[in-house]
Amino acid sequence: MSRRSGRITLHTRDENAQEQTSKVTSKKRKSEPSKKKLQPAAKKQNYEIQSCWSEEGASPCVLIETPHKELEPTEDLSSFRQYRFKNLFIKPSPIPCLSWASSDDIWIKMLNKELKYIHDKSYLQRHPKMQSKMRAILLDWLFEVSEVYCLHRQTAYLAQDYFDRFMLTQENVNKDYLQLIGITALFIASKIEEIYPPKVNEFAYVTDGACDMWDIQRTELVMLKALEWNLCPETPISWLKLYAQVEAQADGHNFLVPQFSQDTYIQITQLLDLCIMDIGSLDFNYSVLAAAAFCYFHSFEVVHKVSGVTWESVAPCIRWMTPFVDTMRSVPRAVLKNFTKVKADDWHNIQTHIDYLPLLRNAQERQIDSIDCQRSPVAVEVILTPPNSTEKPTNP
Repeated sequence: MSRRSGRITLHTRDENAQEQTSKVTSKKRKSEPSKKKLQPAAKKQNYEIQSCWSEEGASPCVLIETPHKELEPTEDLSSFRQYRFKNLFIKPSPIPCLSWASSDDIWIKMLNKELKYIHDKSYLQRHPKMQSKMRAILLDWLFEVSEVYCLHRQTAYLAQDYFDRFMLTQENVNKDYLQLIGITALFIASKIEEIYPPKVNEFAYVTDGACDMWDIQRTELVMLKALEWNLCPETPISWLKLYAQVEAQADGHNFLVPQFSQDTYIQITQLLDLCIMDIGSLDFNYSVLAAAAFCYFHSFEVVHKVSGVTWESVAPCIRWMTPFVDTMRSVPRAVLKNFTKVKADDWHNIQTHIDYLPLLRNAQERQIDSIDCQRSPVAVEVILTPPNSTEKPTNP
Protein backbone atom coordinates (compact mmCIF):
# COMPACT_ATOMS: atom_id res chain seq x y z
CA MET A 1 0.00 0.00 0.00
CA SER A 2 2.84 2.33 0.76
CA ARG A 3 4.39 1.69 -2.65
CA ARG A 4 1.10 2.46 -4.30
CA SER A 5 0.65 5.64 -2.30
CA GLY A 6 4.19 6.64 -3.17
CA ARG A 7 3.37 6.31 -6.83
CA ILE A 8 0.26 8.41 -6.38
CA THR A 9 2.14 11.20 -4.68
CA LEU A 10 4.77 11.19 -7.37
CA HIS A 11 2.06 11.36 -10.00
CA THR A 12 0.39 14.30 -8.28
CA ARG A 13 3.70 16.09 -8.01
CA ASP A 14 4.22 15.66 -11.71
CA GLU A 15 0.77 17.06 -12.39
CA ASN A 16 1.49 20.06 -10.19
CA ALA A 17 4.75 20.63 -12.00
CA GLN A 18 3.00 20.40 -15.35
CA GLU A 19 0.41 22.96 -14.23
CA GLN A 20 3.14 25.36 -13.11
CA THR A 21 5.08 24.97 -16.33
CA SER A 22 1.92 25.39 -18.39
CA LYS A 23 1.19 28.68 -16.62
CA VAL A 24 4.71 29.92 -17.29
CA THR A 25 4.61 28.94 -20.93
CA SER A 26 1.18 30.52 -21.35
CA LYS A 27 2.55 33.82 -20.06
CA LYS A 28 5.49 33.62 -22.43
CA ARG A 29 3.22 32.84 -25.37
CA LYS A 30 1.13 35.91 -24.61
CA SER A 31 4.23 38.10 -24.66
CA GLU A 32 5.69 36.55 -27.82
CA PRO A 33 4.13 37.23 -31.23
CA SER A 34 2.18 34.25 -32.58
CA LYS A 35 3.56 32.36 -35.53
CA LYS A 36 1.11 31.75 -38.34
CA LYS A 37 2.77 28.65 -39.84
CA LEU A 38 5.24 26.08 -38.64
CA GLN A 39 8.32 25.00 -40.50
CA PRO A 40 7.76 22.16 -42.99
CA ALA A 41 8.56 18.72 -41.63
CA ALA A 42 11.20 16.56 -43.24
CA LYS A 43 9.79 14.34 -45.96
CA LYS A 44 11.10 11.55 -48.09
CA GLN A 45 12.34 12.41 -51.52
CA ASN A 46 9.84 12.28 -54.30
CA TYR A 47 10.44 13.04 -57.94
CA GLU A 48 8.44 14.17 -60.90
CA ILE A 49 9.32 14.39 -64.57
CA GLN A 50 10.12 17.79 -65.94
CA SER A 51 8.74 18.33 -69.43
CA CYS A 52 12.08 18.88 -71.11
CA TRP A 53 11.59 16.79 -74.24
CA SER A 54 10.78 18.39 -77.55
CA GLU A 55 9.02 17.19 -80.66
CA GLU A 56 12.11 17.59 -82.82
CA GLY A 57 14.39 15.36 -80.79
CA ALA A 58 14.69 13.64 -77.46
CA SER A 59 16.58 15.27 -74.66
CA PRO A 60 17.71 13.74 -71.36
CA CYS A 61 15.00 13.36 -68.79
CA VAL A 62 15.48 15.49 -65.68
CA LEU A 63 13.92 14.42 -62.42
CA ILE A 64 13.43 17.21 -59.88
CA GLU A 65 12.46 16.94 -56.25
CA THR A 66 8.89 18.05 -55.69
CA PRO A 67 8.55 21.07 -53.35
CA HIS A 68 6.92 20.73 -49.95
CA LYS A 69 3.30 21.75 -49.79
CA GLU A 70 3.93 23.90 -46.71
CA LEU A 71 6.29 26.23 -48.54
CA GLU A 72 5.00 29.55 -49.71
CA PRO A 73 4.71 30.02 -53.49
CA THR A 74 6.99 33.04 -53.27
CA GLU A 75 9.83 31.11 -51.67
CA ASP A 76 12.90 30.33 -53.69
CA LEU A 77 12.87 26.73 -54.92
CA SER A 78 16.29 26.88 -56.52
CA SER A 79 17.74 24.97 -53.61
CA PHE A 80 16.13 21.78 -54.79
CA ARG A 81 18.67 19.57 -56.45
CA GLN A 82 18.32 18.13 -59.93
CA TYR A 83 19.19 14.58 -60.87
CA ARG A 84 20.06 12.97 -64.17
CA PHE A 85 19.82 9.26 -64.81
CA LYS A 86 21.27 7.75 -67.96
CA ASN A 87 19.12 4.62 -67.90
CA LEU A 88 15.75 6.29 -67.46
CA PHE A 89 13.18 7.14 -70.08
CA ILE A 90 13.48 10.21 -72.26
CA LYS A 91 10.09 10.16 -73.98
CA PRO A 92 6.59 10.89 -72.70
CA SER A 93 4.39 8.07 -71.52
CA PRO A 94 3.86 5.36 -74.17
CA ILE A 95 0.71 4.26 -72.36
CA PRO A 96 -2.34 5.22 -74.44
CA CYS A 97 -5.00 7.58 -73.12
CA LEU A 98 -7.13 5.88 -70.50
CA SER A 99 -10.66 6.74 -69.50
CA TRP A 100 -10.22 5.57 -65.93
CA ALA A 101 -6.79 7.07 -65.09
CA SER A 102 -4.10 9.44 -66.30
CA SER A 103 -1.46 7.61 -68.31
CA ASP A 104 1.13 10.25 -67.41
CA ASP A 105 0.50 9.76 -63.69
CA ILE A 106 0.86 6.01 -64.04
CA TRP A 107 4.08 6.42 -65.99
CA ILE A 108 5.57 8.84 -63.45
CA LYS A 109 4.75 6.52 -60.56
CA MET A 110 6.43 3.63 -62.35
CA LEU A 111 9.54 5.72 -62.93
CA ASN A 112 9.61 6.85 -59.31
CA LYS A 113 9.71 3.23 -58.20
CA GLU A 114 12.97 2.83 -60.13
CA LEU A 115 14.44 5.35 -57.69
CA LYS A 116 12.74 4.10 -54.55
CA TYR A 117 13.53 0.39 -54.82
CA ILE A 118 17.30 0.03 -55.04
CA HIS A 119 19.04 -3.27 -55.79
CA ASP A 120 22.77 -3.83 -56.01
CA LYS A 121 24.89 -6.95 -56.36
CA SER A 122 27.51 -5.48 -54.02
CA TYR A 123 25.70 -7.02 -51.07
CA LEU A 124 27.86 -10.12 -51.59
CA GLN A 125 30.66 -8.15 -49.95
CA ARG A 126 28.54 -7.92 -46.80
CA HIS A 127 28.23 -11.70 -46.60
CA PRO A 128 31.63 -13.41 -46.89
CA LYS A 129 30.10 -16.89 -46.55
CA MET A 130 27.71 -16.36 -49.44
CA GLN A 131 28.48 -16.92 -53.13
CA SER A 132 26.58 -15.94 -56.23
CA LYS A 133 26.07 -19.63 -57.02
CA MET A 134 24.07 -20.02 -53.80
CA ARG A 135 21.71 -17.28 -54.91
CA ALA A 136 21.22 -18.99 -58.26
CA ILE A 137 20.41 -22.32 -56.58
CA LEU A 138 17.94 -20.59 -54.28
CA LEU A 139 16.13 -18.79 -57.13
CA ASP A 140 16.00 -21.99 -59.17
CA TRP A 141 14.32 -23.71 -56.22
CA LEU A 142 11.89 -20.80 -55.72
CA PHE A 143 10.88 -21.00 -59.38
CA GLU A 144 10.21 -24.70 -58.94
CA VAL A 145 8.12 -24.12 -55.81
CA SER A 146 6.18 -21.40 -57.62
CA GLU A 147 5.29 -23.80 -60.42
CA VAL A 148 4.19 -26.50 -57.97
CA TYR A 149 1.78 -24.12 -56.24
CA CYS A 150 0.74 -22.41 -59.52
CA LEU A 151 2.02 -19.04 -58.36
CA HIS A 152 2.23 -16.15 -60.79
CA ARG A 153 5.46 -14.95 -62.34
CA GLN A 154 5.05 -11.62 -60.60
CA THR A 155 5.01 -13.46 -57.26
CA ALA A 156 8.30 -15.21 -57.98
CA TYR A 157 9.95 -11.99 -59.13
CA LEU A 158 8.71 -10.13 -56.08
CA ALA A 159 10.31 -12.80 -53.91
CA GLN A 160 13.58 -12.34 -55.79
CA ASP A 161 13.42 -8.58 -55.25
CA TYR A 162 12.63 -8.97 -51.54
CA PHE A 163 15.53 -11.37 -51.09
CA ASP A 164 18.09 -9.15 -52.83
CA ARG A 165 16.98 -5.96 -51.08
CA PHE A 166 16.85 -7.68 -47.71
CA MET A 167 20.37 -9.03 -48.09
CA LEU A 168 21.48 -5.50 -48.93
CA THR A 169 20.38 -4.41 -45.44
CA GLN A 170 22.06 -7.26 -43.55
CA GLU A 171 25.63 -8.33 -42.79
CA ASN A 172 27.33 -11.69 -42.29
CA VAL A 173 24.28 -13.83 -42.95
CA ASN A 174 25.08 -17.51 -42.63
CA LYS A 175 24.45 -19.57 -45.74
CA ASP A 176 22.30 -21.96 -43.70
CA TYR A 177 19.64 -19.24 -43.41
CA LEU A 178 19.34 -18.53 -47.16
CA GLN A 179 16.58 -21.09 -47.70
CA LEU A 180 14.61 -19.65 -44.79
CA ILE A 181 14.98 -16.12 -46.15
CA GLY A 182 14.03 -17.24 -49.66
CA ILE A 183 10.89 -19.14 -48.67
CA THR A 184 9.85 -16.29 -46.39
CA ALA A 185 10.25 -13.84 -49.29
CA LEU A 186 8.02 -16.08 -51.42
CA PHE A 187 5.50 -16.29 -48.57
CA ILE A 188 5.32 -12.49 -48.34
CA ALA A 189 5.11 -12.10 -52.11
CA SER A 190 2.26 -14.61 -52.37
CA LYS A 191 0.23 -12.65 -49.84
CA ILE A 192 0.82 -9.50 -51.87
CA GLU A 193 0.08 -10.91 -55.34
CA GLU A 194 -2.03 -14.07 -55.07
CA ILE A 195 -5.78 -14.11 -54.49
CA TYR A 196 -5.58 -17.42 -52.62
CA PRO A 197 -1.99 -17.67 -51.32
CA PRO A 198 -0.76 -20.97 -49.89
CA LYS A 199 -0.75 -21.33 -46.13
CA VAL A 200 2.43 -20.88 -44.14
CA ASN A 201 2.51 -24.59 -43.28
CA GLU A 202 2.58 -25.42 -47.00
CA PHE A 203 5.67 -23.27 -47.47
CA ALA A 204 7.24 -24.96 -44.46
CA TYR A 205 6.40 -28.36 -45.96
CA VAL A 206 8.37 -27.76 -49.18
CA THR A 207 11.55 -27.09 -47.16
CA ASP A 208 11.55 -30.76 -46.10
CA GLY A 209 11.92 -29.99 -42.43
CA ALA A 210 14.63 -27.33 -42.79
CA CYS A 211 12.18 -24.58 -41.71
CA ASP A 212 9.00 -24.73 -39.67
CA MET A 213 6.08 -22.31 -39.80
CA TRP A 214 7.25 -20.44 -36.70
CA ASP A 215 10.65 -19.78 -38.30
CA ILE A 216 8.94 -18.37 -41.39
CA GLN A 217 6.65 -16.12 -39.36
CA ARG A 218 9.51 -14.77 -37.25
CA THR A 219 11.64 -14.16 -40.33
CA GLU A 220 8.67 -12.45 -41.98
CA LEU A 221 8.63 -9.76 -39.29
CA VAL A 222 12.38 -9.26 -39.58
CA MET A 223 12.19 -8.89 -43.37
CA LEU A 224 9.23 -6.51 -43.29
CA LYS A 225 11.03 -4.22 -40.86
CA ALA A 226 14.24 -4.34 -42.87
CA LEU A 227 12.38 -3.55 -46.10
CA GLU A 228 10.43 -0.83 -44.29
CA TRP A 229 7.23 -2.34 -45.71
CA ASN A 230 8.17 -1.27 -49.23
CA LEU A 231 6.72 -4.27 -51.01
CA CYS A 232 5.46 -3.02 -54.38
CA PRO A 233 8.38 -2.61 -56.81
CA GLU A 234 8.04 -2.73 -60.58
CA THR A 235 9.66 -6.05 -61.44
CA PRO A 236 11.02 -7.04 -64.87
CA ILE A 237 7.79 -8.98 -65.40
CA SER A 238 5.59 -5.95 -64.81
CA TRP A 239 7.70 -3.86 -67.21
CA LEU A 240 7.63 -6.66 -69.80
CA LYS A 241 3.86 -6.98 -69.64
CA LEU A 242 3.55 -3.23 -70.14
CA TYR A 243 5.84 -3.28 -73.18
CA ALA A 244 4.03 -6.27 -74.72
CA GLN A 245 0.61 -4.75 -74.13
CA VAL A 246 1.54 -1.35 -75.58
CA GLU A 247 3.07 -3.04 -78.64
CA ALA A 248 -0.06 -5.13 -79.25
CA GLN A 249 -2.58 -2.46 -78.27
CA ALA A 250 -5.32 -1.88 -80.84
CA ASP A 251 -7.69 1.06 -80.94
CA GLY A 252 -10.97 0.52 -79.19
CA HIS A 253 -9.78 -2.38 -77.04
CA ASN A 254 -9.59 -2.42 -73.26
CA PHE A 255 -6.01 -1.82 -72.21
CA LEU A 256 -6.37 -4.11 -69.19
CA VAL A 257 -7.23 -7.12 -71.36
CA PRO A 258 -4.04 -8.87 -72.61
CA GLN A 259 -3.71 -8.69 -76.39
CA PHE A 260 -0.12 -9.84 -76.89
CA SER A 261 0.99 -13.25 -78.12
CA GLN A 262 1.30 -15.76 -75.30
CA ASP A 263 3.87 -17.77 -77.25
CA THR A 264 6.25 -14.83 -77.66
CA TYR A 265 5.63 -13.76 -74.07
CA ILE A 266 6.71 -17.07 -72.55
CA GLN A 267 9.85 -17.07 -74.72
CA ILE A 268 10.87 -13.70 -73.29
CA THR A 269 9.97 -14.66 -69.73
CA GLN A 270 12.09 -17.80 -69.93
CA LEU A 271 15.02 -15.65 -71.04
CA LEU A 272 14.40 -13.28 -68.13
CA ASP A 273 14.25 -16.23 -65.72
CA LEU A 274 17.71 -17.30 -66.80
CA CYS A 275 19.09 -13.76 -66.71
CA ILE A 276 17.71 -12.91 -63.27
CA MET A 277 19.44 -15.95 -61.78
CA ASP A 278 22.78 -14.35 -62.62
CA ILE A 279 23.67 -11.77 -60.01
CA GLY A 280 25.07 -9.53 -62.74
CA SER A 281 21.48 -8.71 -63.68
CA LEU A 282 21.33 -6.46 -60.62
CA ASP A 283 23.63 -4.02 -62.41
CA PHE A 284 20.67 -2.88 -64.52
CA ASN A 285 17.32 -1.33 -63.77
CA TYR A 286 14.42 -3.73 -64.10
CA SER A 287 12.93 -1.60 -66.87
CA VAL A 288 16.15 -1.74 -68.89
CA LEU A 289 16.49 -5.48 -68.29
CA ALA A 290 13.00 -6.08 -69.67
CA ALA A 291 13.63 -3.75 -72.61
CA ALA A 292 16.84 -5.60 -73.51
CA ALA A 293 15.03 -8.95 -73.49
CA PHE A 294 12.27 -7.41 -75.59
CA CYS A 295 14.89 -6.29 -78.13
CA TYR A 296 15.73 -9.88 -79.06
CA PHE A 297 12.16 -10.52 -80.20
CA HIS A 298 11.29 -7.15 -81.76
CA SER A 299 13.10 -4.41 -83.61
CA PHE A 300 14.65 -1.60 -81.63
CA GLU A 301 12.20 0.86 -83.19
CA VAL A 302 9.37 -1.07 -81.52
CA VAL A 303 11.28 -1.23 -78.22
CA HIS A 304 11.92 2.51 -78.32
CA LYS A 305 8.24 3.14 -79.02
CA VAL A 306 6.95 1.07 -76.11
CA SER A 307 9.63 1.97 -73.57
CA GLY A 308 11.26 5.23 -74.61
CA VAL A 309 14.78 3.96 -73.90
CA THR A 310 17.65 5.03 -76.12
CA TRP A 311 20.17 2.67 -77.66
CA GLU A 312 22.91 4.12 -75.45
CA SER A 313 21.00 3.22 -72.29
CA VAL A 314 20.01 -0.31 -73.30
CA ALA A 315 23.08 -1.38 -75.32
CA PRO A 316 25.23 -2.43 -72.31
CA CYS A 317 22.43 -4.68 -71.07
CA ILE A 318 21.94 -6.17 -74.54
CA ARG A 319 25.64 -7.01 -74.79
CA TRP A 320 25.56 -8.55 -71.31
CA MET A 321 22.48 -10.60 -72.23
CA THR A 322 23.89 -12.02 -75.49
CA PRO A 323 25.41 -15.20 -73.93
CA PHE A 324 22.08 -15.95 -72.24
CA VAL A 325 20.24 -15.54 -75.53
CA ASP A 326 22.67 -17.88 -77.29
CA THR A 327 22.19 -20.43 -74.52
CA MET A 328 18.40 -20.31 -74.76
CA ARG A 329 18.59 -20.73 -78.53
CA SER A 330 20.47 -24.00 -78.03
CA VAL A 331 17.52 -25.59 -76.17
CA PRO A 332 13.97 -26.34 -77.38
CA ARG A 333 11.53 -23.45 -77.43
CA ALA A 334 9.35 -22.88 -74.42
CA VAL A 335 5.89 -24.40 -74.65
CA LEU A 336 2.81 -23.04 -72.93
CA LYS A 337 2.12 -25.39 -70.03
CA ASN A 338 -1.33 -26.60 -69.06
CA PHE A 339 -2.39 -25.89 -65.47
CA THR A 340 -5.64 -27.65 -64.63
CA LYS A 341 -6.42 -25.37 -61.68
CA VAL A 342 -5.86 -22.18 -63.69
CA LYS A 343 -7.92 -20.66 -66.48
CA ALA A 344 -6.46 -21.07 -69.95
CA ASP A 345 -6.14 -17.32 -70.53
CA ASP A 346 -3.93 -17.10 -67.42
CA TRP A 347 -1.52 -19.95 -68.17
CA HIS A 348 1.18 -17.63 -69.49
CA ASN A 349 1.21 -15.74 -66.16
CA ILE A 350 2.06 -18.82 -64.08
CA GLN A 351 5.73 -19.19 -63.19
CA THR A 352 7.33 -22.19 -64.87
CA HIS A 353 10.57 -24.01 -64.19
CA ILE A 354 13.11 -25.87 -66.29
CA ASP A 355 16.56 -27.08 -65.38
CA TYR A 356 18.05 -23.58 -65.27
CA LEU A 357 21.31 -24.32 -63.44
CA PRO A 358 23.09 -26.11 -66.35
CA LEU A 359 21.87 -23.36 -68.69
CA LEU A 360 23.23 -20.73 -66.33
CA ARG A 361 26.64 -22.41 -66.24
CA ASN A 362 26.63 -22.54 -70.03
CA ALA A 363 25.75 -18.86 -70.31
CA GLN A 364 28.41 -17.86 -67.79
CA GLU A 365 31.02 -19.87 -69.70
CA ARG A 366 30.01 -18.04 -72.87
CA GLN A 367 30.44 -14.78 -71.00
CA ILE A 368 33.96 -15.70 -69.98
CA ASP A 369 34.83 -16.77 -73.51
CA SER A 370 33.50 -13.53 -74.97
CA ILE A 371 35.54 -11.49 -72.46
CA ASP A 372 38.67 -13.50 -73.27
CA CYS A 373 38.10 -12.97 -76.99
CA GLN A 374 37.86 -9.24 -76.47
CA ARG A 375 41.08 -9.17 -74.46
CA SER A 376 43.14 -11.61 -76.53
CA PRO A 377 45.17 -10.06 -79.38
CA VAL A 378 45.01 -13.34 -81.28
CA ALA A 379 41.24 -13.32 -81.13
CA VAL A 380 41.18 -9.80 -82.52
CA GLU A 381 43.07 -10.98 -85.59
CA VAL A 382 40.59 -13.79 -86.06
CA ILE A 383 37.69 -11.35 -86.01
CA LEU A 384 39.27 -9.26 -88.76
CA THR A 385 38.43 -10.04 -92.37
CA PRO A 386 41.04 -12.43 -93.81
CA PRO A 387 43.01 -11.29 -96.88
CA ASN A 388 42.39 -12.66 -100.34
CA SER A 389 44.13 -15.84 -101.36
CA THR A 390 46.40 -13.93 -103.75
CA GLU A 391 47.58 -11.71 -100.91
CA LYS A 392 48.40 -14.53 -98.49
CA PRO A 393 52.12 -15.15 -98.02
CA THR A 394 53.41 -18.34 -99.66
CA ASN A 395 55.55 -20.86 -97.86
CA PRO A 396 59.27 -20.60 -98.70
